[in-house]
Amino acid sequence: MKKVRKLGRKRDQRQALLKGLASNLILKGKIRTTEAKAKEVRPLVERLITKAKINDFNSVRYAAKFLPGKAIGHLLKEVAPRYVDRSGGYTRIVKLGPRRGDGVKMAIIEFIKGA
Repeated sequence: MKKVRKLGRKRDQRQALLKGLASNLILKGKIRTTEAKAKEVRPLVERLITKAKINDFNSVRYAAKFLPGKAIGHLLKEVAPRYVDRSGGYTRIVKLGPRRGDGVKMAIIEFIKGA
């Protein structure tokens, strides 16, 4: 059984949130978000990088399902080539303290240094 964090949203809203987080992570390299959102976006980004390392038409189409055009170009030209020699484990989640307003656990998700 596959466990999915609902993040307090319906399916389409949750997918839109994850797409936005993934594209921001790919474009910026590091984002600060809640721990639950970071843990949920990590497998999506890692799958995208693994597919993008192949760099063929199908990998572009797969990335287009989740990312806007600018992020696809950045993924294929800059992010994926860094991890050609690595088989998985492209991101790191660093846990931070609780957020001041509501006490929710925060984290930073970032790419590890490539080759």
